Amino acid sequence: MKKYEKAIKDYLVERSWDDLRPADLAKSISIESAELLELFQWTNQSLTEVKKDKEKLDQIKKELADVLLYCFDMSVLLGLDTGKILLDKLEKVKQKYPAHLFKNRNKNVDAGSEDIYWKIKKEHRMKGD
Repeated sequence: MKKYEKAIKDYLVERSWDDLRPADLAKSISIESAELLELFQWTNQSLTEVKKDKEKLDQIKKELADVLLYCFDMSVLLGLDTGKILLDKLEKVKQKYPAHLFKNRNKNVDAGSEDIYWKIKKEHRMKGD
């Protein structure tokens, strides 16, 4: 991650963009994520279908890169350790959604795995997580 953080920092400094406001970056992340979401508007392709759709994958790569770039911009400018915040969040998500409850969720949708997800989500929202 440090290699990417340095490349982002250099890119920002070279353009004198190293004082961007976090609010502007957050807006840009949201705008770009909406553009990513737009690629799926009016479709319901499965993972397999999307992987086979070269044109869609190319569009996804472009929009995902935009989202990631703004996320890295914010992390770097705020002096955050991007790798650490990702791994810390991953650990919290792993604890929040235990693997044994979700491992075969696609096979067990009728068995209530979606209900379990929403139950856990609701409980954590009530706690402010």
